Amino acid sequence: MSSQVDTPQRRSQEIIKTDPLKFTFRDPSGQLLLTESHALRRIAPVAIEETQAFLSSPLRESLERSGDLIPTEIAKSRGFGAMNPGELWLQHPRIDPISYPWEWTTGQWQAAAELTLRLADKAIDAGWTLKDATPLNIVFAGPRPALVDVLSFERRDPNSSVWLAYGQFVRTFLLPLIAESFLRWPLWATLNSRDGYEPADLYKALRPWQRLKPSLLDVVTLATLFERKNAQQQKATPANQPGASRTDPDLAAHILHRRIARLGKQVRSAARTQSRSAWSEYTQSASHYSALDRDGKRQFMRSVMDRCRPERVLDIGANTGTFSLLAAECGADVVALDSDTAAIEALWRNAAHQGHPITALVANIARPTPAVGWRNREQLSLLDRLTGKFDLVLMLAVIHHLILREQLPLGHIGDLCASLTSRWLVVEWVPPSDPMYQEWLRGRDDLYGKLSENDLRQSFAAHFHVEDRMVLGNNRVLLLLERNLQGGRDQGRCNPETEPE
Repeated sequence: MSSQVDTPQRRSQEIIKTDPLKFTFRDPSGQLLLTESHALRRIAPVAIEETQAFLSSPLRESLERSGDLIPTEIAKSRGFGAMNPGELWLQHPRIDPISYPWEWTTGQWQAAAELTLRLADKAIDAGWTLKDATPLNIVFAGPRPALVDVLSFERRDPNSSVWLAYGQFVRTFLLPLIAESFLRWPLWATLNSRDGYEPADLYKALRPWQRLKPSLLDVVTLATLFERKNAQQQKATPANQPGASRTDPDLAAHILHRRIARLGKQVRSAARTQSRSAWSEYTQSASHYSALDRDGKRQFMRSVMDRCRPERVLDIGANTGTFSLLAAECGADVVALDSDTAAIEALWRNAAHQGHPITALVANIARPTPAVGWRNREQLSLLDRLTGKFDLVLMLAVIHHLILREQLPLGHIGDLCASLTSRWLVVEWVPPSDPMYQEWLRGRDDLYGKLSENDLRQSFAAHFHVEDRMVLGNNRVLLLLERNLQGGRDQGRCNPETEPE
């Protein structure tokens, strides 16, 4: 029986050997490891010199100062042990939760594309180039996008007018926007297209007259026609043709700036104007809420925020974000979910305009975004990213959706809520007599027509107890629930002097 000394180096080797997918693996320049509080990036030996040069550059300092690039520090340890001689590890703050492009609205997609182009444009005159241009390198920290891959920069050949990431930008940023605008392909469909769309994919689906539109001619039609040529002719695509020969440095920079500016115009043209839906105007059009009910609901929610003082709030079914914005105004970091793209778009724009720390995601909690990528390990599922991260969860006018549209038992809903919040939960109980409940009941009275607030309380009792309650004029009920704490339900309550008798 052999024994081995436990050392940091051995633990490091064991982590990589036993679970290599804890690290990203597609970039030969480095690997990324997510810890509870940081993102650690191990730089490959062949990329160390280039990486250190970029970290020392004025460009890096400028981009971090503007917030366009995630802050980077040289790590003193790897989090699981000291570094070996010659190793270079970088440390970034962890943006939590990570957002993925298939959970963005059109406006968010456009903002991420414009950020990528802005970074590529700034890099030109600084002597650098952006070698990767994919939405997967962008994460929204609140309403603002930021590039999280510092290895995307490399030194630029001053005599070359080729932006090597042009084709990737077109496939992953521009063509999905064009497909949404002209073909109504939803952006969430890109979940199944890691490297975006090929021009031929769109060409086959577009009508003949659409293929000749100026905004589509080069990136869809001409690109498709060139792809049909032989291998030698394929080198003459619009992306590569201008760089066939070496160019005067000033002219090369000018060509690159012009190409990036044209891409920006194409992005703005492809991104549709703000859309509307029944749910995006729900707050204004909901006839089953009187002005008094709206005021009462807002007062109750304001009292919850004052009483619980949450640091992190998850708003499920946020709609256009009335209470997400309220939570942010009270000092919380907020993650807002809704499956209605138009509603989330309105919320994101308001949060961006007002500068509130709200991360807005297009997502359905009943059908959460799955884990995807190699062995389902490259991109985390929605629930993996949300579980246990919040001290207050809001489910306002959501539970009857889950019951009637998804046919979910109340006990399962309670289990989900308990997995998401460490402390507080606010639910809005919509009784069977409510017009919206009746509209969705659809003859299933025997199954759901007699459910009551008491059924909800009993189903949630394994995890929660009621701390406050308010009945609105329309008979909807607002409940503030607290997690059942070990050692007695009175331990750790916040602001006991404000609790109801």
